[in-house]
Amino acid sequence: APEDFYHREDQWQIPTVAESDGAVPFMRHIIMRLPEESKAEFIYMVPFTPRGKDNLAAWMVARNDGDVYGKLRVYRLSRQSLVFGPQQIENRINQNTEVSRQVSLWDQRGSRVIRGDLLVIPIEESLLYVQPLYLQAEGGRIPELKRVIVAYQNQVVMRETLEAALTELFGGPSGPRSQPPPAVATMAESVDSGVSALIAEAQRRYQAALQAQREIDWARYGEEFRRLGELLERLETRGSEPPR
Repeated sequence: APEDFYHREDQWQIPTVAESDGAVPFMRHIIMRLPEESKAEFIYMVPFTPRGKDNLAAWMVARNDGDVYGKLRVYRLSRQSLVFGPQQIENRINQNTEVSRQVSLWDQRGSRVIRGDLLVIPIEESLLYVQPLYLQAEGGRIPELKRVIVAYQNQVVMRETLEAALTELFGGPSGPRSQPPPAVATMAESVDSGVSALIAEAQRRYQAALQAQREIDWARYGEEFRRLGELLERLETRGSEPPR
């Protein structure tokens, strides 16, 4: 539209994130099933933000498998929905009181806090971000995974495992504050057990992906990451289902 051209609303840029060697463009190789596709594939994902802004406007994928090698696909996000971009997520993580308090505590003890790569997993019309935190003790050689940060929509959660963080975000088994009717209690227990199983499986896939990363086995890393994405999509669907 002419007003879009005049206001430069469709001018996009690739967001950057802070890494050890400075600010770098946020682009990722991942294995995932694209919308309207029947199976997962290896893609190169590039998110875009409006020029001069940090919220997400679209994300583009370069396909790398078989007959679709080299083909590009762009997914535009609705202007009516606010989806945080990588820089906004980093800012929200840095401003989170629980995260900053824990990092400061580790720093005071002389340990080195290492932030892992910010992983991104598209879910419907939003993105889920996952960032591991490693701790390297003073004089130590091998960093140890201590926390996992998960950001989804306007929520930022840090827990000791991915399983605990996903439980915080999407729900899990919890005792009711008051005794519900038997039929309602049975239904709630069934839903909770289903969500818990998905969260536990997501935790296993995440740990397997980290192990593959340490062993520089990128094929297995990509496969575990793909399965993790599928589990998170199912979790998001379960969490959005209306009560019956």
